[in-house]
Amino acid sequence: MKKMKRLPGEVRAQIAAMPIRRRAGAPVEIMLVTSRTTRRWIVPKGWPIKGLSAHEAAEREAFEEAGVVGRIVPAPAGRYTYWKRMSDHFALCEVTLYLLEVERQLATWAEQGERRCQWFGLDDAADLVDDPELATAIRQLPDTLSRLDQAGSVGAPATDRETVASH
Repeated sequence: MKKMKRLPGEVRAQIAAMPIRRRAGAPVEIMLVTSRTTRRWIVPKGWPIKGLSAHEAAEREAFEEAGVVGRIVPAPAGRYTYWKRMSDHFALCEVTLYLLEVERQLATWAEQGERRCQWFGLDDAADLVDDPELATAIRQLPDTLSRLDQAGSVGAPATDRETVASH
């Protein structure tokens, strides 16, 4: 099937996972990965995947880019826009964010040799990402989690005895 030519200035949709871990007595952390080309800190993200819902595609991106698995929240946790560097131009992208409560990180994964991944506190992560709207979404995570917890959309923090993505 031939790809449709995109119109100049057309906003493109992307999906992203916000991989988080919550442990009893510890602040929430988020895993960031580096982009492959510019090595900037970002959240795992990509284009929609045919045959998968948006939250399933975000879960797949986190699996491929950071080797993390867990429970994805089907409802969007936020959105942000950014300019994506393409081979010969920049494209405006709107990214829909989905929370991923990480249960574990695999020993090996698809893009392990192409990216770094690391857990950060929310303030540090917000300072490290270049996209201001993503930084805002990260800083708003405590409120987002509180809202989703009240709605029963995410699980409770792990107990101290559980191992939650310790890499």
